[in-house]
Amino acid sequence: MSSDTTPTARTRRLAVVAAAALVLSLGITACGSDGDTKSSDTGATGTASSGATAGAGSSAAPSADVPKASGAITVFAAASLKESFTELGKKFEAANPGAKVTFNFGGSSSLATSINSGAPADVFAAASPATMKTVSDAGGAAGTPKTFVKNTLTIAVPKGNPKHVAGLKDLSSPGVKVALCAKEVPCGAAAQTALKAAGVELTPVTLEQDVKGALTKVELGEVDASLVYKTDVKADAAKIDGVDFPEAAKAVNDYPIAALAKAPNKDGAAAFVAYIGSAEAQQVLTAAGFQAP
Repeated sequence: MSSDTTPTARTRRLAVVAAAALVLSLGITACGSDGDTKSSDTGATGTASSGATAGAGSSAAPSADVPKASGAITVFAAASLKESFTELGKKFEAANPGAKVTFNFGGSSSLATSINSGAPADVFAAASPATMKTVSDAGGAAGTPKTFVKNTLTIAVPKGNPKHVAGLKDLSSPGVKVALCAKEVPCGAAAQTALKAAGVELTPVTLEQDVKGALTKVELGEVDASLVYKTDVKADAAKIDGVDFPEAAKAVNDYPIAALAKAPNKDGAAAFVAYIGSAEAQQVLTAAGFQAP
């Protein structure tokens, strides 16, 4: 009998074959494991890189429905928009490096008069539809104005509310000095609506041409109270307190915006109006105390 056929030889041959199979199996498993690890690492890196790139792109780029702008853009805007529009102007310029936004803030009625008299402007943002209508009726608006926010009144009083004003009726109490906006100004028209709803008649010590003027009278201690917008009190919370009253719900002001027909920068005007309607701009405006349209 050949030595290869002995029990001992067969045992050795089987052991060698088993060992070889084991080595081959381990090698295949190890290779497969390395391949999976590399694939996973590459995938994770790719996903993170893609996510970071997409995130950076979405935060830096303006909304797809907001066109790009360049050049000088002049915006006439209601005084109550000063803080929020100033911030939005900076954001708009950051997204449009070739653009420069200049604002003219004031009473909506006086701004409308200036526009109708030929003052060069690209955009008008008013504090009431009635004021915007004076521009539209004169052919000054390019297209239909669109409401982009709403605003409500509150009573501005000095810090600590020394006269203990609790509502509109207290404004007619003896010894309480009140500042109002003039009736032709949106905040003044809203004030008259609220006072009528409350059945209150009073004689203000001063009538201001814009809401910031009425607020300043309280800041300086020249009056004990004034009817202004909630957004103005919020912007000046370090110096002024606000007293809400239920009749304010009957005097909510819509704020319309429009590109102007004689805009020197028509593309820039359209881009700015579109931006004010964007999610980013609306977030800034609602944070300032405005209500969504």
